[in-house]
Amino acid sequence: MGHEAVGVVEEVGPEVRGIKVGQRVAISAIISCGDCWYCKKGQTSLCETTNNSNTMACLYGHNTAGIFGYSHMLGGYEGLQAETVRVPFGEINLLPLPNNVRDEQAIVLSDIACTGWHGTELGEVCGEEGKNLVAIWGMGPVGLMAARWSIHRGAKKVVVIDKIPERLQKAASIGCITIDYSAEDVFEAVKKHFPERGPDIAIDCVGFRYSKSFVHAIQHGLNLESDSIDVVAEAIKCVRTGGTVVLIGDYVGLANQYPVGAQMEKSLTVRGGQVFVQKYWKHLLELIATGKVDPLFVVTHTFEFNEIPKVYELFDMKKDGIIKAAIKTAHATSAVTA
Repeated sequence: MGHEAVGVVEEVGPEVRGIKVGQRVAISAIISCGDCWYCKKGQTSLCETTNNSNTMACLYGHNTAGIFGYSHMLGGYEGLQAETVRVPFGEINLLPLPNNVRDEQAIVLSDIACTGWHGTELGEVCGEEGKNLVAIWGMGPVGLMAARWSIHRGAKKVVVIDKIPERLQKAASIGCITIDYSAEDVFEAVKKHFPERGPDIAIDCVGFRYSKSFVHAIQHGLNLESDSIDVVAEAIKCVRTGGTVVLIGDYVGLANQYPVGAQMEKSLTVRGGQVFVQKYWKHLLELIATGKVDPLFVVTHTFEFNEIPKVYELFDMKKDGIIKAAIKTAHATSAVTA
């Protein structure tokens, strides 16, 4: 299991350049070869080399990159919640870390910090009119990072939607306006906070697992669809005409009742995809190392390696205010997160 890690290099393969034994490094969740057509364009999660899954090719028409700790559809690689890991193409998938950046700060570069940034890149969030009003669904680790990066990039207003009090409080603490979807109608609340036209950019950080409506809960439960898309439909309804909907929550298969009419008639741009970690992580590391952004606000708990089952239970049940957990191995300087 697991696709995020910071560790110390113990051994280097004969063809790896620029990585040395003893270096402390972050490991990219996305496994890139660095040399194919997509990797050279910086679109590392579309790597043509690291995932030869016939299942994905059959379902999607093409393969995307391998990812640590996921299914065989994503390459079947062992995960990073381990005491020792093997990293293919080490010079591409490892990022050396400076001494002034803590493990818990660096580990977010494996995925969530870069994925949150990816959402703001796809949405082209900035301070310009028409690109500075942002609504974000889901205040888990990725959603919180997307909110933090939106503010960093100059968003005039960031409104977030969730129902878990601790996550809404965390978002409010960094300057976001919060909507508790269990207490108020999301569409009406979004209209209230964006009274002129609606948000310019709607970012979905939720994904396929969570149904808000009985329709999708029933269809998902009966395997009549693989993905629940209540949040996608809500984002499409809420975003302004001519706006952008960004999907960085995971979606894997098929869904029913997709509002294609609203997407077409509102002239929306819909973008999404797995993160281009290697494209972003050096820039984001610099922001962290220079103190311009500190991602530690996302990390709420620290556990020992043998407590991993407890971490999964807490996170699954959303107990004890958990948002992001750092898990320490027996090595003093290494950490992985759940």
